[in-house]
Order: sequence, then structure tokens, then C-alpha cells
Amino acid sequence: MSDAAAGARLAVTTLTVLPVRGGRVDRAAAAWAMGLAPAVGALLGALLAGPLWLLREAGAPGLVAAAVTVAGGALLTRGMHLDGLADTFDALGSYRRGDAALEVMKKSDIGPFGVAAIALALLIQTAAISGVSESKIVAAWAAGRLAITLACSRGVPAARPEGLGALVAGTVPRPAAALVAAVVVVAAAAATPGRPWQGPAAVVASLAVVLALLRHCVRRFGGITGDVLGAVVEAGTTVALAGLSLG
Repeated sequence: MSDAAAGARLAVTTLTVLPVRGGRVDRAAAAWAMGLAPAVGALLGALLAGPLWLLREAGAPGLVAAAVTVAGGALLTRGMHLDGLADTFDALGSYRRGDAALEVMKKSDIGPFGVAAIALALLIQTAAISGVSESKIVAAWAAGRLAITLACSRGVPAARPEGLGALVAGTVPRPAAALVAAVVVVAAAAATPGRPWQGPAAVVASLAVVLALLRHCVRRFGGITGDVLGAVVEAGTTVALAGLSLG
């Protein structure tokens, strides 16, 4: 199997619950998988946009349709990004650094910072989705997974010598990450045809928040982990949805 094909399979099996048989797992495949993460995000957004449209056509209240969409997003990803968001913010909220912070992240329970992070993310996402079109869901989910591509670009280290972070850290060449980011930014204009600047602006705002959070995590933890990847996905998706809901 080629690296690209193995990477596409790895991207789907890692980032979704879709019934795709597992394949080769190595850094060559991981490079493609992390680069293709926004495409997987767009696929997830499309899968969520369908039920959202049906609920709206059936007359469901806006918040109900939005809440079901957010719940569907969590189900399609095993809730792993939300788990990563909670663990990351618990570790950041502990004000510890390095190994001590990573130990907080590894605990199975959720602390107050993690609870607050999940609650706020779900609240903002639900409120934003209640007022956006289905095409904006696709753009927001793609923008959220673009965070993975950037977090796995060359120069960003892994916090631990093992785990998902170690497998994928530094696998995506920077030119490739920049190209993928440019494609997502430009493509987002299609989600806001009446205001073609809004989609790209929402993605750029999402990227700014993701890069700030990523930099802070690297400084505190020494690099990325699987939990950090989940945190930047949820942060990126939330900011993108908020930006796309304006106007």
C-alpha cells in the first residue's frame, strides 16, 4: 500500500468511528494522515450537515437541531477530542510544567478546568450552529481538523517518547502544512457566498487561536500529545463556528 493510501486509511480510523479497516501505522503514513485531517473534517461536517438539514425541515427548534448536531459530532469521533480538551485544560490549570503537568493530563478523572472547557466549548458550538447554514458546518469542521495538520508540522516536538503524539509529531513538512492551510482558508469562502471574506476570516481567526494554544502547550508540556491534538481541534472548531455565525 502506498504512503498516501495508508495515510488516508489512518486518518479515517484515527479521527472517526467510520467502519474502515485499519492499515499500516508508521510515521510515513502518519504524515499523510495528519495532512489529510482537514479533508476528514470536511467529511464529518458533511455527515452532520445532512441530519441538521432534516431536523430543520422537520420543524425542530434551532437549539434542538444544533444540540443533536454537536452530539453527533462527538459520537462520530468517540468524544476523543473533548476528552483531550478536558485533559489539556486540567493540566494547564494545574500551573505545573513538564512531566508534572503530563501526569495531571494522564489522570482518568476530570477536574474543574476540564469541565469548564468542555461546557463552554459545547455551549458555544451549539449556539453558533443554531444560526448557521449547513455548508458552514463543513467549513468549521475542516478548520478544526486543520489544527491537527499545523500541530504536527515540522519543528513541533512530542511531549512524550511514546503515544500518539510521538507517532505524529513533526511528520508534516512545513510547506505542505502551509499549502493545506491555504486551501482550507480559500475553500471556506464557498460557505459564505454572500460575504466571501467571512469564511476565510473565520478560518484565519481559528488558526490564530490554535497557534496560540499550541505554543502555550509546547511551552508548558515540552511538546504535543494526543490530548493536545484533541484540544486544538475543539478550540479551532469552536472559534470557526463563532466566526461563521456572525452577521
